[in-house]
Amino acid sequence: MYKNIYLKKGKEESLKRFHPWVFSGAISHIDDGIEEGDIVKVISSDGGFIAVGHFQIGSIAVRVLSFHDIEIDDAFWYERLSSALKMRQSIGIADNPQNNTFRLVHGEGDNLPGLVIDCYGKTAVMQAHSVGMHVCRNAITRQLLEVMGERIENVFYKSETTLPYKAELGQENGFIYGGCDNNVAVENGLKFHVDWLKGQKTGFFVDQRNNRSLLERYSKGKTVLNMFCYTGGFSFYAMRGQAKLVHSVDSSAKAIELTNANVELNFPGDKRHQAFCEDAFKFLDSADDKYDLIILDPPAFAKHRAALHNALKGYTRLNVKALERIKPGGILFTFSCSQVVTKENFRNAVFTASTMAKRNVRILHQLHQPADHPINIYHPEGEYLKGLVLYVE
Repeated sequence: MYKNIYLKKGKEESLKRFHPWVFSGAISHIDDGIEEGDIVKVISSDGGFIAVGHFQIGSIAVRVLSFHDIEIDDAFWYERLSSALKMRQSIGIADNPQNNTFRLVHGEGDNLPGLVIDCYGKTAVMQAHSVGMHVCRNAITRQLLEVMGERIENVFYKSETTLPYKAELGQENGFIYGGCDNNVAVENGLKFHVDWLKGQKTGFFVDQRNNRSLLERYSKGKTVLNMFCYTGGFSFYAMRGQAKLVHSVDSSAKAIELTNANVELNFPGDKRHQAFCEDAFKFLDSADDKYDLIILDPPAFAKHRAALHNALKGYTRLNVKALERIKPGGILFTFSCSQVVTKENFRNAVFTASTMAKRNVRILHQLHQPADHPINIYHPEGEYLKGLVLYVE
C-alpha cells in the first residue's frame, strides 16, 4: 500500500496536462513515514487520485511514473522497457548491425523519469537521476534482461555522480549483471572505445549521432577543428568524410587519450589527425591556423536557471573566438546542451557573436537531439540539445 502526498488547492493543473513533475511548493502535506525514493500516490486537495511516482527531497518532489492508479511492479517495468525498445525498432535504431549504439531509455521521453539506459553493443549502461530509480535498479535490470534477450549480456550501473550526495546511498559504479572488458562499440560503421567507468554521461555522447553524420558530408577536402572533442566522435566522422586535416582539442588528458585511441581504431597510422590537451579559449586565442570547418560542442554552461545569464555570455564569447578562427566560406557547427538555454536564447547568443566578430553568417541547419532521445510532448523541458550549422562569409 503506497503512502500519499497531498497537493495544495489548484496545484494539480499541470498534472492534469500530464506534466510528469510535482514541485515541492505544490505540496500541502505528506503521510508520515515517507522516505526518499519511496513510491507514493499524489492526491488532489479534494481527495482524488492524480498520479503515482517516486518521492525525492528537493525542488522536484515527485517524478510521475503513471497517471493511472496501478502497482509499480515487474509488469510495469517490463511494459515500459518493451515500449521503449519497440519505438527504437520502429525507427531502425535498434537491431542494426552497423549501429549497435543507441539510447534505449530517455527519462521523461520514455515515461520513465529519472532513468537513462544507453546500449553499447552487448552492454547496457544504466544511470539513475532519481533516488527512486536507484532503489528500483535491480528490478529494472531483471526486466531489462527479459525485454532485450540476447541483445544484452552485461548491465553496468553508473550513477555515482548523478544522485544527490546528501541521500547517502553509497552508490558505486560497476556491473550489476555480467561483466565485460570489451568496450568497443559501433556507430554508423565507425568503432569507438566507451569509457563507461570514468567517462562523462554513460561513456559517449550518443545524442550527436545524426549531427556527426551531417558533418561527415561537409568534410571533404577541409581543415577541421573539433573543440571539446571528448572521445573524438566528430573527428573520426570528419576523417571518414575525407577531411584534409583534423585537429581535436579538449582540456582533459583522458579525453585526448580516448580520441587518439578512437582515431587509431578507425584510421591506424593516419597522419591527418592531431590532438591537443588545452583549454578551448586559450587554444582559439593562440592558434595560428584558420580552419574551413569548426565544431563547438561544449559541456553544459548552465546546469540551472540561475546560471543562465553567465552561460549565454560564455556561448557568445566562445562563438566569437570560433568566428575569428574560421576562413571565409567556412562552416561552423555550434551547440548547446544546457536544458535551461532555449533555442531562442542560444540563437540570440550566436547572433550577438556574429555581430561582434563582424562576420556575415547564414543558417544552413537547425539541429537537435536524435529520435532515440524522444521528447515527451507534455514535458517540453526534455528538448535540451540545440545546434546551428552556419555558413560564414
